[in-house]
Amino acid sequence: MCRILCLAILPLLLSQYVDAAAVISIDLGSEWMKVGIVSPGVPMEIVLNKESKRKTPAVVAFRDDVRTFGEDAVTVGVRFPKNAYKYLLDLLGKPYDHPLVQAYKERFPYYEIAPTDRGTPEFIHGENIKYTPEELVAQLLAKAKEFAEISHGQQITECVITIPGYFNQAERKAMKEAASLAGLNVLQLINDYTAIAINYGIFRRKEINETAWHALFFDMGAASTKAALVEYKTVKIKEKGYVETVPQLQVIGVGYDRTLGGLEMTLRLREHLIKAWEANGGGDVRSSPRAMEKLLREAERLKIVLSANTEHYAQIESLLDDKDFKHLVTRADFEALCSDLWPRVSGVIQRAVAAAAGSGSGARLIVAGGASRVPAVQEVLRTAVGLEPSRSINADEAATLGAVYRAASLATGYKVAALNVRDAVILPIQVVFTRHVDGNDKLIKRTLFGPMNPYPQKKVITFNKHTDDFSFNVNYAELDHIPSNELKNIGTLNLTQVVLSGVSEALAKNSGENIEHKGIKAHFNLDDSGILNLVNVEFVAEKTVTDEDDKDSTLSKIGSTISKLFGSDSELPEKAEDKPGEQPQEAEKNDTVKANETTTEKQNATEAETKPKPKIIVLKEPIKTEEQVLNIEPLSPEEFKLSKAKITELNNIDRKRVERETALNNLEAFVVDAQMKIEMEEYAECGTPEQIEEIKKMCSETSEWLYDDGYEAPTEMYDQKLSLLKEKTNPIWYKHWEHRERPDAVAAIRNLIKSAKEFLKTAKNYTKEANSERDVFTDVEITVLEKKIEETESWLEKTIEEQNALKKNEDIKLTVDSIREKMSNLDREVKYLLNKMKIWKPKKPAKKESENKNETVINADEEGSNGEAEKPEENGESEKVGENGENQGEKPVTEAKSEDDSGGEETEIPQIGEETVEHSEL
Repeated sequence: MCRILCLAILPLLLSQYVDAAAVISIDLGSEWMKVGIVSPGVPMEIVLNKESKRKTPAVVAFRDDVRTFGEDAVTVGVRFPKNAYKYLLDLLGKPYDHPLVQAYKERFPYYEIAPTDRGTPEFIHGENIKYTPEELVAQLLAKAKEFAEISHGQQITECVITIPGYFNQAERKAMKEAASLAGLNVLQLINDYTAIAINYGIFRRKEINETAWHALFFDMGAASTKAALVEYKTVKIKEKGYVETVPQLQVIGVGYDRTLGGLEMTLRLREHLIKAWEANGGGDVRSSPRAMEKLLREAERLKIVLSANTEHYAQIESLLDDKDFKHLVTRADFEALCSDLWPRVSGVIQRAVAAAAGSGSGARLIVAGGASRVPAVQEVLRTAVGLEPSRSINADEAATLGAVYRAASLATGYKVAALNVRDAVILPIQVVFTRHVDGNDKLIKRTLFGPMNPYPQKKVITFNKHTDDFSFNVNYAELDHIPSNELKNIGTLNLTQVVLSGVSEALAKNSGENIEHKGIKAHFNLDDSGILNLVNVEFVAEKTVTDEDDKDSTLSKIGSTISKLFGSDSELPEKAEDKPGEQPQEAEKNDTVKANETTTEKQNATEAETKPKPKIIVLKEPIKTEEQVLNIEPLSPEEFKLSKAKITELNNIDRKRVERETALNNLEAFVVDAQMKIEMEEYAECGTPEQIEEIKKMCSETSEWLYDDGYEAPTEMYDQKLSLLKEKTNPIWYKHWEHRERPDAVAAIRNLIKSAKEFLKTAKNYTKEANSERDVFTDVEITVLEKKIEETESWLEKTIEEQNALKKNEDIKLTVDSIREKMSNLDREVKYLLNKMKIWKPKKPAKKESENKNETVINADEEGSNGEAEKPEENGESEKVGENGENQGEKPVTEAKSEDDSGGEETEIPQIGEETVEHSEL
């Protein structure tokens, strides 16, 4: 499936630059973690973990100073539940007294959780070891980063992370802090249903036009359920100075339930199994964390099986006190246990449709999430929507692939087909402040971002009645669309308090004639991660002036500009203007007006003079702000530094452990391999009896040492013993390799000699003595090749005879490298003549010029008086070959070009020796 998606996405990724760095997406859910990647040459794919699986359990465990992730951590969690940490999203960015934190403690009572100084929960792992949810999530993100780096062999620094759309400001900031601890730069925190909508839309770009159509995405995961109504249509946007029509997806309605998910079903099924165990007199299983964890895993497996079968047995070996457990569970039993959950499924759909305010008729129903496979859930969806759920997307990987497509569009070095994304605000934000009216303070509320407002978006709120320092609060508000049971999960409704100072000074500084105060303007930005930022606060005023009033000022600025152009560096001002060039442009406009006035007066003196036009100058003065967080404080620099150091220490411990395990495995493998080889006759005869006996002794001693005390030895000891073994065995392994490879090398050089002789025989027919019209080669060149062949052949026969007289354990006389060197020398001579034959053209007769010009004669070959022949060169120079056949200097041989393409006929030369050079490569 992934391969099909990758092939489909190839046309969408229009281009990738060579220096583009790989970027990843991390779909971090409550139960599973999936990683997508896009890199040069790999448009889109899912990263495999070390078990070659496409998804990894979002679990991290610590046991005996060993940290594990994924399946290994789950295995540790079964035996030692307290040491494995999971379902961490329920704790991220929440205070200790949050309802979800308390529910977490009830579900998993074996964890010891305490509040931190910031008021957030943290796990007490040991006497002096504590982990916050941010630190544990950071370790999971770092592991996802490691998977991608191992898979594609390059460093990863940028990512897009999926989050539940209902995450509030504190939870979103906590996720970004965790990513920073993991060494990742977050390009965007994207809502999971938005990522699914992107994945759905990029494969249906041809269906998106000016007529809007809708899709309803239903996503039931392990911990929560979300539904989003999305509108697809083309819109016109202005980018880089021109208007472009691009497809757009916009979220217009969202509904969710934070506690409705697969985990709730699993917990109820576990409770059913516990009662069945207790009914049979099995004992107090609730007091055993290990038994409870076994039951939880079996309930999860049973839930999955019952989605495809009507009944199945739950079976656990040695559940408690060496007693086995077996119980039959039917699908009807399971659906009865969750009977109160099914109406909540339709409630999520209804809230999403209601939030769209009547839009979205005829929407398609797209289902994602693992828990949506439960038959009862699908039946509720059919009833609530009146449509058959579509399975046109990968329910597990849709969010991951949509997020990685978004990552490619945000990263530098990639150009993807445009898809404008507009998300929607779930938790509205308002500004609250007081105003002094008639001697009383009146509370004023102004909505900043209302329900379902699209984002990213910038907003400005103006305070035009304040003349002194004041403050305002930023809060959640207009939460009527949120169910009452979900309001408590939002947490505190107060976000920040902003205190402004220097207001009266700014007003006094910008007061005077023709100046109108426009108020205090606070600029807010809700970025594409859904995080609210106060950009800046400034006092704004407008000053009205005429051209006559501004005449002197304008002329002085022109003079100042001219002086800057011709002045020295010492005359430059210390600070540049906020908007350079604005005033000179206005001055140019004024000069044009004056020139027009002068011309008009000269042409017609009776016309009235042009009246000066007023001009408005905007005055801005920054206001000092102090922002105080009213819910969960972000990590302080010192806290961040301590958390980072803790994670770095864990990474170093893992790295050293892996290095030690690798060194131990290498030593063990080498000892076993050496013991096997040394018993084989073909290896034993390559060494002396003393050498063989010494190697056997070393291998035996090393093996005994490993099984006795070696497993506690440091990494350096393993490397040292491995080096000593290689020092003794490498000479024998080398001789064995030489004797094994020599026959093939000898056969190759003999084939080359044979081919060279055949080519030499043909080449002798293309000399001046043999054929005056086809004198391709000189006698010297033929002689050189002939001597090279004889020399190589003589050396080969002599060296073979000497080698055969030696024993296999003696030093090698005829090495494979020496054969390769001789082949290379002979091959070079043959290729030189072959290339000369390819570019050879017959000699042209001498060209006779006119009487007043010199006569020019062009010769193809010319022999010197010393009996040396010149070889053609690319740059017109020559390479001399002496009579002894050795090259005096190597030059590249290139195709020669005739000076007159129209003169003379070309003679076809057979491609002699084309196949002979094939034997030159060993």
